[in-house]
Amino acid sequence: MYAEERQQAIVRIAREQGRVDVAGLADELNVTSETIRRDLTTLERAGVLRRVHGGAIPVERIGFEPALAARDAVLVEEKERIAKLALAEVPEEGAIILDAGTTTIKLAHLLPADRELTVVVNSPVIATVLGTRTNLNVLLLGGRVRGKTLATVDDWSLRPLADLYVDVAFLGTNGISVERGLTTPDPAEAAVKRAMIRAARRTVLLADHTKLGNDYLSRFGDLSDLDLFVTDSRADTDLAGDIEAAGVRVVRA
Repeated sequence: MYAEERQQAIVRIAREQGRVDVAGLADELNVTSETIRRDLTTLERAGVLRRVHGGAIPVERIGFEPALAARDAVLVEEKERIAKLALAEVPEEGAIILDAGTTTIKLAHLLPADRELTVVVNSPVIATVLGTRTNLNVLLLGGRVRGKTLATVDDWSLRPLADLYVDVAFLGTNGISVERGLTTPDPAEAAVKRAMIRAARRTVLLADHTKLGNDYLSRFGDLSDLDLFVTDSRADTDLAGDIEAAGVRVVRA
C-alpha cells in the first residue's frame, strides 16, 4: 500500500469510528507505529485530522479550522495544479469573484495580464496580490476580518454582493459531500459564500482532495449550485464519482 492510499484509509477509518489510535492502525494496516505517527502528522498538517493523545480524531468532530498560514503551507503542488486547471474558466472579459482561500490565492497569481477583468474579492490578501495589476479593476468587500482565514464577513460584505452579478464565482470550501453539500465551520463565512453563489452566473468550486467527504457546521450550498468542481488527482475515486453522479462535472488536476 502506498503512503497516499494508507493515509486515505486512515481518514476513512477515523470518520467511520470517530477516532483512531496509533497501535490499532499499525496492526490493521500492517505497518510500524512510527509510520502511522508520520501519517497522522501529515494528515494533521493537511487539516483533515487533529492529533490527540495516542491517536487522532477527524476535524469535523471538533469544528477545528486551521489558520490561513498553516493551510497555505500544505498541498502546495495540488493547489497550484487546481488553479492552473481553473484558469480555463476565467472569461476573456467581464467580472469574477475570488473567494478567500489558499487555492483561490494561487488562481489570483495566475490571472492573465492580457484580460480586462473586474475581480471582486473578500480577502485583503488577494486584493494585495491583484491591486497593482493595471488590467484589473479590484473590488474589495468590506466587513469584519476573520483572523483564521483573513476573509471579510458580515453586513459590509453581504450588502454589496446583493447588488452584484458576475460571470463566474470561484469558491473554496472546507467540506463537500453528497449528503450535506458544501459546508464550512463559520456561519459568517457561509453567509458570504452563499451570497457569492447568488451573485454569479456560474460557480466553480476549487478544493483539494482532503475536502471530499467532510461535513462542517455551516452549510452554504447544494451540489446543484455548482457548475464545475476542480480538485486534484489524489481525490478518492468513489467520493468523486458520487459527486459526479449527483450531477456535478468534476475535473482533476
